[in-house]
Amino acid sequence: MGWNEDVIEQFRSSKGTENYWGPKLIVMHSIGAKTGATHLNPVVGFRNEQGWRVVASKAGAPENPAWYHNLRANPSFEIEALVDGEIVTVRVTASEIPADGWHEAYDAIVAEEPQFAEYLEKTDRRIPVLQLTAIAG
Repeated sequence: MGWNEDVIEQFRSSKGTENYWGPKLIVMHSIGAKTGATHLNPVVGFRNEQGWRVVASKAGAPENPAWYHNLRANPSFEIEALVDGEIVTVRVTASEIPADGWHEAYDAIVAEEPQFAEYLEKTDRRIPVLQLTAIAG
């Protein structure tokens, strides 16, 4: 089993309490841009009024993670998230935070999880922040 699979299994078996990111971890069921296949991606989800924000940091790598391209191509998908002590599946739509709102969004994320500031120092790219908005129904 690979790292992602281990993280997801631990998240599910512990109901979100025993993993590196604790209750912030979400599992995105992204849909492949080229293949249409579903990919499970554990990421940090920052809760806000609309749903969650995720950061395509790839720990400061020079390129975006593959899931970023999948979300751009197929922005409607499901996530697993811890809500009120239970892991629930939520249908969401992803939209990228535009340039004029990026600094405010990224600063809020760094205030919550300071290590995200380090990722900016490792790369020349503007690390994308995406809003995952829950779809009613």
